Amino acid sequence: MIELTELSRSSFYRHQADGAPRPDADMDLRDALQRIALEMPSYGRPRITAELRRRGWRVNAKRVYRLMREDNLLCVRRRGFVVTTDSEHALPVYPNVARQMVLTDVDQLWVADITYVRLLEEFVFLAVILDAFSRRVIGWELDGTLEARLPLAALRMALARRTVSPGLVHHSDRGVQYASHEYTDLLKSHGIQISMSRKGNPWDNAACESFLKTLKYEEVYRSEYRDLGEARASIRQFLEQVYNRKRLHSALGYLPPVEFEAHLAAKRHEEAATRQLGL
Repeated sequence: MIELTELSRSSFYRHQADGAPRPDADMDLRDALQRIALEMPSYGRPRITAELRRRGWRVNAKRVYRLMREDNLLCVRRRGFVVTTDSEHALPVYPNVARQMVLTDVDQLWVADITYVRLLEEFVFLAVILDAFSRRVIGWELDGTLEARLPLAALRMALARRTVSPGLVHHSDRGVQYASHEYTDLLKSHGIQISMSRKGNPWDNAACESFLKTLKYEEVYRSEYRDLGEARASIRQFLEQVYNRKRLHSALGYLPPVEFEAHLAAKRHEEAATRQLGL
């Protein structure tokens, strides 16, 4: 009818008979917003706004907040976080060198930590290693033990996936697993400098603590794992496909870690090519 009468869409709706149902002007936007909320259920207004813009929508945060409030899509309240670290041991500890670093690239600082995951009838434990610059999870392991083999498996995964650059620092808390000779010897054999948090100062490993909170709120607390196999499959999906490849990070300019690293690599390649042309 609009094409036949050569009227604009807005004119057609404006001149409808009084009392006639009018279409929701935000229908398509609501649909896109709800799809994002279902895919990433913990996203708040800033990340949903950023994701909508990435998908071609021209929206502001106030409009997104209004629609989220009307559609009951605001984030759930967060739970408290439990930290479990055994630092009462006689093994050597190392000074915190990470707190003085100014990061400019990936593989300059890796941060590591361990948390627990509850199953129906027991607890299992997750060890992770992140690249501190890109926030990417580069190594992880889930197991029913807190022995050194748990973080060792995560470290071996990180070593297999990444390139150890000169000056690379590995930072963790003072837990017995990270201070064990087996763990520190593996780091030293790859020329990686060891850094540990100061005693009684959890903020020294804030980047990894923040990630573990995200993991708990966005994956673990939303799931009921029957056994270790089910937990491993679900957490693998979250770490490798959601967190690394889809979840937007405000510290990365609202990019996922994998995309951020790709942009960074492209920039480095372009700068190198420019230098070569200049020569």
